[in-house]
Amino acid sequence: MAMQANSIEEMYEKMAARLHDVVPDVELRIKAEVAYEINRLKVEKNAVILGHNYMEPALFHSIPDFVGDSLALSRLAAQTDKDVIVFCGVEFMAETAKLLNPEKTVLVPAERAGCSLAESITADDVRALKARFPGVPVVTYVNTYADVKAESDICCTSGNAVAVVESLNSDTIIFLPDEYLAGNVARETGKRIVFPQVHRNGNTSITLEDSGAFDFVGWHGRCEVHERFTVADINNVRAQFPDVTILAHPECSPEVVAASDFSGSTTAMIRHVEQTNAPRYLLLTECAMGDNIAAENPDKEMLRLCSVRCPHMNQITLEDTLNALRYNQYEVHVPEDVRVRAAQAVERMIAIG
Repeated sequence: MAMQANSIEEMYEKMAARLHDVVPDVELRIKAEVAYEINRLKVEKNAVILGHNYMEPALFHSIPDFVGDSLALSRLAAQTDKDVIVFCGVEFMAETAKLLNPEKTVLVPAERAGCSLAESITADDVRALKARFPGVPVVTYVNTYADVKAESDICCTSGNAVAVVESLNSDTIIFLPDEYLAGNVARETGKRIVFPQVHRNGNTSITLEDSGAFDFVGWHGRCEVHERFTVADINNVRAQFPDVTILAHPECSPEVVAASDFSGSTTAMIRHVEQTNAPRYLLLTECAMGDNIAAENPDKEMLRLCSVRCPHMNQITLEDTLNALRYNQYEVHVPEDVRVRAAQAVERMIAIG
């Protein structure tokens, strides 16, 4: 929750109490001034600030009214009564908030905060897959742009992907676009997965090599952060810290997930750290989240071996969030015909929980 303070000095003291082991003091003093002004403007403009778990610690622990993963923030976006939604996350997240709140102003602080997963697939690709596999339901990871969601039957997050797949009661499912999440869900649900060949010559076409029987049709999209973690990384950490508990995000490869002690969404990872008492923890995910968990759990030993920062999440700063509120930038727009269809896929996801 946002830190409330009556002065810049009080804001600094509150931030320092939480972040003194995570953020240098000289930086905290500068950030506290910005955070104080954001919280003042937020009230003036009747705005709500949503902060994804991957935000930098100085932002994450000072200004968001709500923090969480994509699913939690999608639900909160659907329920807010504020006039303005400032989404401290990447572009597809702010788009999702706009899908559910067409009458509200939705702002994303960075002009272009992309996502390797969202950019790995297009609406044309989904239409080509549906033509190749007619009648097969399409599950699309929420880490996609609105036009891709609009071509889907239902969305999912890493936290509810298995529940979404099982809710469809279908022998075959198209699961897009994360190759690794699809592989992890297929393994958990006992499904056999195949990846089609994509050809782009003006129009997208799909072919399928003879791969025998299959239940899942996947896609070769990857998160540029989570694909960098390897089993060798895990082995090296365990050699130095044999008692470590390793938590992996489901966007990591199936081999990495299998070699870890726990796998789940960012919210599930946070909950696991809070509720267990391992000697030490290592999170295989975006490294800002490790700092945020360390700040919230000072009694837990977090290994800080992660150096993988999402370049897109890293574009969202306190300073840019302040400018978003000051100048009403950068506003998210979705064409209404796309919004209506995409919103249906997101609302079905939210209904499953």
